[in-house]
Amino acid sequence: MFRKILIANRGEIAVTIIRACREMGIASVAVCSEADRDALHAQIADECVCIGPAASKDSYLNMQAILSACLTTGAEAIHPGFGFLSENPVFARLCEKCGIKFIGPSAQIMDMMGNKANARKTAEQAGIPIIPGSIGAIPDLGTAKRDAERIGYPVLIKASQGGGGRGMRVAAGEADLAGAFQMAKTEAKACFGNDEVYLEKLVLEPRHIEIQLLCDEFGHVIHLGDRDCSVQRRNQKIIEEATSPFVTDELRIRMGGAAVCLARKIGYTGVGTIEFLVDKDRNFYFMEMNTRIQVEHPVSEAITGVNLIQEQIRVAAGEILRFAQRDIVFHGHSIECRINAEDPENDFRPCPGTIQKLHLPGGPGVRIDSAAYQGYSIPPYYDSLLAKLIVHAPTREDAIARMRRALTEFVIIGVKTNIDFHLRILREPDFIRGHYDNTYLERKRDVLFPERE
Repeated sequence: MFRKILIANRGEIAVTIIRACREMGIASVAVCSEADRDALHAQIADECVCIGPAASKDSYLNMQAILSACLTTGAEAIHPGFGFLSENPVFARLCEKCGIKFIGPSAQIMDMMGNKANARKTAEQAGIPIIPGSIGAIPDLGTAKRDAERIGYPVLIKASQGGGGRGMRVAAGEADLAGAFQMAKTEAKACFGNDEVYLEKLVLEPRHIEIQLLCDEFGHVIHLGDRDCSVQRRNQKIIEEATSPFVTDELRIRMGGAAVCLARKIGYTGVGTIEFLVDKDRNFYFMEMNTRIQVEHPVSEAITGVNLIQEQIRVAAGEILRFAQRDIVFHGHSIECRINAEDPENDFRPCPGTIQKLHLPGGPGVRIDSAAYQGYSIPPYYDSLLAKLIVHAPTREDAIARMRRALTEFVIIGVKTNIDFHLRILREPDFIRGHYDNTYLERKRDVLFPERE
């Protein structure tokens, strides 16, 4: 087992990884930007190294600075969390050259599956249904036009190295294509350092369902069930739950089997997520693979009792998987709400500032993953995620009631948040019935924003 791990991230995921390390008796090294010197992850780690100015490109995306911090502190491994360098094969290769264990799949696997265009081809070769789209990355606008005409509008332009809903644009018709193509490339370059994009058919009224995988270096692969991530705004997930109220037991078995089959075919190791789009007739299509831990992983932990971060570390250290598929039993229902520092009444504009008062909810079946604290000044340079509120209960109905109760106890004064917006969703009849898809927030705009009438 590793003696010391460097966490190449910030915010709540860095705090979660530090806590996992501490429970395992592993020393932790945090890295921080100059803007994050007072951040919680920088304070609670065993060591902390400042790696650069506030801008992500100069700090959390600064490979040389992170590797230098790792070598200087004697850390044996780097946990990248999610976002930033977590799906960057160049960084994974640099870690290997420096004799540092990258806690994630190999650079070769990341090239194959982290690149969304390559992943589509790999999934198709494995016999998994894929959404009609371009063959690999799109080199220019002319190719994009030809592919769009072949597939049929509407189409979705997506960053090949993307994730988190960034680097994605919809073109409803040919008139929209040039602008959408350029915007997707520009955002992909800014967020991921790579402007490569591909194109796929836009599935109407889809559900976003994903399968959580856990794989060791000895060929053992299991899945931890499905998560429904269909409540989204501009391709950014807002609420996730496990298991999906839309997925039948038969479909869950087929999707889980497809995900496991793909992971085995490519020799995947570590934690990963296969994301599917499921249409209204419950046909499922491979969308992409995230070769990292997910923001929403706690709902899978809640229904299975498996600590995914700790198992990810164990597998990276060369240990054999401690579970077989028959050991994974789903208990109850779990929901996660992403609490963001943003103003839903003003087009969800980010709201950095100082948290003057903070009261976190508690009680049975309530979990908070957060890096926020009273007096913390939220910097304007990063995403607006303040906390993840996770509940677990015997049934979905109980979980919704518990989440409502927890949200009413959650107090943040000093910055605007989306807490009340979550409450409106949790009280909306279609959500309660499980009748929602990726278009839910847009369709329910008048209900969720009644003051706009």
